[in-house]
Amino acid sequence: MSDTVTVTQVKSGIGSTKKIRATLVGLGLTRMEKTVTRKDTPEIRGMIRKVQHLIRVEE
Repeated sequence: MSDTVTVTQVKSGIGSTKKIRATLVGLGLTRMEKTVTRKDTPEIRGMIRKVQHLIRVEE
């Protein structure tokens, strides 16, 4: 199970730049408190790092 990462949006993307909002959509986070599970790849880790102030990550 260590090859997946669970991401939950805890803050709104309103007021963020278009790139940050697009990154949230790319992760599958379209509303507050939505949780998604993704494969733990370098690409996903980069997206998580970009929006880390808006999300909560669980290994």
